[in-house]
Amino acid sequence: MTTTDTLTPPQEAVRPLIRGVTVLRALAAAGGRRSVGDLVRDAALARSTVDRSLSTLQRMGYLRLEGRDAVLTPRLMEVGNAYLAACRLPGLLGSSADRLADRLDESVSLAVPDGDGVRFVHQVHRRRAMSIAFRIGDLLPAERCAPGALFAADWEAGDWDRWERRRASDPEDTRFPVVPPGDESAAASFADRTAAARERGWSLDDQLIEPGLVAIAAPVRDADGRTVCSVSVVSHTSRHSPQSLREAVLPPLRETVDAMKDALQRPVAPAAPADDAADAAAWTRASKQELGPEFVESLARGLAVLSAFTEGREALPLTAVAEATGLARATARRALITLQHLGYMTSHDGLFSPTPRVLELGFPQLSRLTLPEIAEPHLAELVARVHDSASMAVLDGDDILYVARVPTVRIMSVNVALGSRFPAYATSLGRVLLAGLPPAERTARLERASPKPITRHTITDPRELADVLDRVDREGHALVDEELEEGLRSIAVPVHDRTGRVVAAVNVALHAGRYPAEQSLRELLPHLREAAAAVEADLRVAGRFARIRNA
Repeated sequence: MTTTDTLTPPQEAVRPLIRGVTVLRALAAAGGRRSVGDLVRDAALARSTVDRSLSTLQRMGYLRLEGRDAVLTPRLMEVGNAYLAACRLPGLLGSSADRLADRLDESVSLAVPDGDGVRFVHQVHRRRAMSIAFRIGDLLPAERCAPGALFAADWEAGDWDRWERRRASDPEDTRFPVVPPGDESAAASFADRTAAARERGWSLDDQLIEPGLVAIAAPVRDADGRTVCSVSVVSHTSRHSPQSLREAVLPPLRETVDAMKDALQRPVAPAAPADDAADAAAWTRASKQELGPEFVESLARGLAVLSAFTEGREALPLTAVAEATGLARATARRALITLQHLGYMTSHDGLFSPTPRVLELGFPQLSRLTLPEIAEPHLAELVARVHDSASMAVLDGDDILYVARVPTVRIMSVNVALGSRFPAYATSLGRVLLAGLPPAERTARLERASPKPITRHTITDPRELADVLDRVDREGHALVDEELEEGLRSIAVPVHDRTGRVVAAVNVALHAGRYPAEQSLRELLPHLREAAAAVEADLRVAGRFARIRNA
């Protein structure tokens, strides 16, 4: 864990950027939601400074204000995604970690060194009653996890001195909120475990993180022999003792590490310079002109610098950073100096690179958002515009399963509880979801469902249903009028993930007698599509490196 942000900033540092990042970090440390008043106390800044920072971050789409609370939004993950793409590790090694987890039926992690801590960059969880709850971006003290001894094997005297100072100032690991309070045993044995890891080429964690967890880790080295990350397998003592874990896991773990070493040798084509830098710079200027002092331009510019890196652009000279962001060279230089002071940037031989610490800016909290949690704010905005209830559903077998819902207040309204299920063939949500399937699977599901009439309007003929689904696929929406319930009309549109696959559907439900179906489409469909597009935009960012669960 670095502490550069506690030191006196260099003369060229941008103070408003430092203050804005302080607010963002305080909000992330609070779990992603915090009242503005509490943020003022947490950040130890003036209320006006916090308000301007929040206004800027809201304008960037990185947070929203709900009453008195500031809430982080998935778009902030762009910043962490830039680091994860630039370091290349999840993209190159993630599939190998996934296969190892499937082979062993255990949780597998990729981690990188971050000062005297260990930060996760890829996670594969096994869903059990007792499961591992670490997230991408979480930071652990090096002495309390298997990867830490591997990384400490390369430490120099200065690194050990820094670790000793941190241990002396924080013996209970309060700077590491994802682990329970520590004790002296982990620190006392750390040097010996580091020496053993250096000699054996692997490291064992026997309940160092917390009672009940055991893990084994091995280093992944590049062509120069430098340890770039570790891969670890984590289990529970109800499944493995340290010895049985070592016997069961070490051979396949070593095979995986060899495959990862080969993957690291793959050449990466340089990425083309960003072609929207001028647009981004113009947007920043326009935002400043519109919001005036409520928009902190230097904060927006600094976060844009963090987002300028990606695969093939993992280390950039100052000129390339300026080009990628549309900033003047002097402005980009001051932002880089500030970010380096804060520990988010490093430089070597004139090239700048983001550090793993970038992930502390909300990535762990946001990486665990579920599909319903991502959708609900957009459904709420949709309901505020159309004044009818809105829902999201996913396919579950031959039924739809309601996973998110925002009701409206009317004398006569549609009431559906979360977790409700209905036959997919008779609902607008279901027809959108069925239409998004490959044709062969769509046909098989219809045949298996054996459609039956629910009301006198329900379409049950398989050929007619097939034609309806073809039309829904072409038109990108479904309208169902009184087929599920007399008097009920609903309109639905699909929600696609970043690969283009239909993963959910959103709808608006209303009373069929209020106005004709054609008018319903004219008035509601544009708003529905806008809401679905907003959900998809969040999914593209949130799902780049994190797995989005339905619930």
